[in-house]
Amino acid sequence: MPSNEQRRQAAKRKLERQLQRRAEQAKRRRVITIGATIVVVIAVVVGVFYFTRTGSDTAQQQQSPQAQPEIQIPTQLAPPPARPTPLPDPVSCEYKPDSKGASKPVQPPANGEVSSKGTVQATINTNHGAIPLTLDRALAPCTVNSFINLAKQSYYDGTSCHRIGTEGLQMLQCGDPTGKGSGGPGYTFDDETFPELQYGRGYLAMANAGSNTNGSQFFMVFGDAPLSPDYTVFGTISEQGLQVIDGIARAGHDGAFEPSPGGGHPKENVTFEKVDVQG
Repeated sequence: MPSNEQRRQAAKRKLERQLQRRAEQAKRRRVITIGATIVVVIAVVVGVFYFTRTGSDTAQQQQSPQAQPEIQIPTQLAPPPARPTPLPDPVSCEYKPDSKGASKPVQPPANGEVSSKGTVQATINTNHGAIPLTLDRALAPCTVNSFINLAKQSYYDGTSCHRIGTEGLQMLQCGDPTGKGSGGPGYTFDDETFPELQYGRGYLAMANAGSNTNGSQFFMVFGDAPLSPDYTVFGTISEQGLQVIDGIARAGHDGAFEPSPGGGHPKENVTFEKVDVQG
């Protein structure tokens, strides 16, 4: 039979074993609790990052169309241009040599009398499609005479349009063989403007560097054109041609000419393959 002392020692050892097991169980519970807490915290952080990033990306996607608004182009043609007082028929035209010389070999038109009656059909064939024109001698006989002369000598063939404006002044400017905006045919001639002149969709007009400095560069108005009447209008652009220009305009420009004179190089390169004159 065990003695009382032996029984006390056995009971003490049993109690110590129970306390040790309880301590180990408590420690395991703490480790599990800490691990679970860490997992929850990581999950929360990942969730916040994901939804924040997703929300940011969504916001950027929603804002991107606003950052690059679609170009607004009027669809209605401007009233056909007409002089309030007809010109005499014929008129006298003079084509004066300039100091810069021709950007591409070409002969100037002969000086002298030119008819101010009738129209001439022409087509600018581009890499984007055909742009049919109606050249009106009653508006600007000397200008029409120069354009026909240049076209028949293939002066415009292979040239590109160097500038387009899509806001404010909506036009496509062409006619410089250098593609830089400073070239010309080696001669100039006088303006054929009138104070009542207002520009609008479908007008064909001469570009210039000041009064009476017309050469080979011209612009085609496809929308708004809040200009003073200082640019000679010498014809109109067909609906088919305007659709071609509209497509070029919607592609935008590189802003190379901002803020003055405005616009830039067309993002869609525009090359004249051939300019045909009928008649």
